[in-house]
Amino acid sequence: MSFQAYLDNIQAKTGKRAEDFKKMADEKGFTASGKLKAGVKAGTIVEWLKDDFELGRGHAMAIYALLKGSKSEDSQ
Repeated sequence: MSFQAYLDNIQAKTGKRAEDFKKMADEKGFTASGKLKAGVKAGTIVEWLKDDFELGRGHAMAIYALLKGSKSEDSQ
């Protein structure tokens, strides 16, 4: 599955776009100025997304990669 397919599936399930997750991560204090804060681990993001949005690990890791900056919404 492509990275974009993960994002599309996440949006279909939650109604939230990648940009929405970036904003929420900032509001929760996981990111600052669009960058993941030092010390914020993947498990923290996975737990948040599982608890709040019922996302599985694979989909949550796609959002983590987005927040980390290793993937972008334009990645295929």
